[in-house]
Amino acid sequence: MAVGTGRVALVTGASAGIGEAAASALVGSGFTVYGTSRRAAPGEKRGEVVFLPLDVTDDDSVASAVREVLDRSGRIDVLVNNAGVGVSGAAEESSIEQARALFETNLFGSIRTTRAVLPHMREQGSGRIINISSVLGFMPAPFMALYAASKHAIEGYSESLDHEVREHGVRVLLVEPAYTRTSFDANAIAVDEPLALYARRRAAIEVLIADAVKAGDEPSLVGETIVAAATDSRPKLRYPAGTLARRVSKLRRYAPPALFDKQIRKTNQLAAELR
Repeated sequence: MAVGTGRVALVTGASAGIGEAAASALVGSGFTVYGTSRRAAPGEKRGEVVFLPLDVTDDDSVASAVREVLDRSGRIDVLVNNAGVGVSGAAEESSIEQARALFETNLFGSIRTTRAVLPHMREQGSGRIINISSVLGFMPAPFMALYAASKHAIEGYSESLDHEVREHGVRVLLVEPAYTRTSFDANAIAVDEPLALYARRRAAIEVLIADAVKAGDEPSLVGETIVAAATDSRPKLRYPAGTLARRVSKLRRYAPPALFDKQIRKTNQLAAELR
C-alpha cells in the first residue's frame, strides 16, 4: 500500500474501463481518489476509491460533486476528465440532436468540470487537469466522425487553456490512448437516422473496431500513463498511451499527407480511389 501524500484526485467516469484503471493507479501512487459515475451512491467505497454521483452534463451535479470533494479533503490536485460516449456510423446518419448530445458529454462535460475546479486550483497555486483524448483527437476516423470531432475539440481546448493557466501553477494535459480493451465499442450509441447506402460499410467498420478493441492495450497501461501525467516534474502537453498510440502520433506528424491518407483508407478497408 502506497503511503498517502495528501494529494487528491477526482476522476470522472470511474466505474469501468480507463476511468476505473486511472482511479486504481492513482490510489497506488498515494493519491486520495474520488471517482464518479451517474449512478453512484454518495460516499460509497469501491476499494480505496470514494465514489460520488456525477452527471457531467448537469451544472448542479458537477458543482455538488466538486463541493463534496472540497468539503471532505479540502483540495483537488488532479482532475481526470474521462467520462465520454461514442457514436458509431456515418456522420450523415446522426441527427443534430444526437451530435449535440455527444458533444454535451465529451466536450462540454469536460469544460464543465474544468471550470468547477479551476478556481480552487488557482487559489492553491497548483493543479493538473488531465483530459482523456484519443489518437482520434489528431487523426481522422471514418464512420466515427462525431467522436473524432469531439476529441479534436478537446485537444484544441486543452492546449489553449494550458497556456492561459500555467502562470497560476495549473497545467492542462492530454492523454491519448489508442484502442483499449474496454466496453467502448459495445456501449457506442447507434446512429439515430441510419441510411441504407451506409449499412454495409457501417457494419464492416463495427467489426474492425470490435477486433481492434479486443486486441488493444489493457486499461491499466492508460492508467499508468495518467499517473505519469499527474506526477511528472516536467509535464508534457501530450501523453500517447502505449506503443500503437506513440507510433500513430509520429506518423501523423512526419508522414507525407498523401501517404497518411492512403493508410487511413487501407486500414478502414475503404476504396483506394474515388469513383
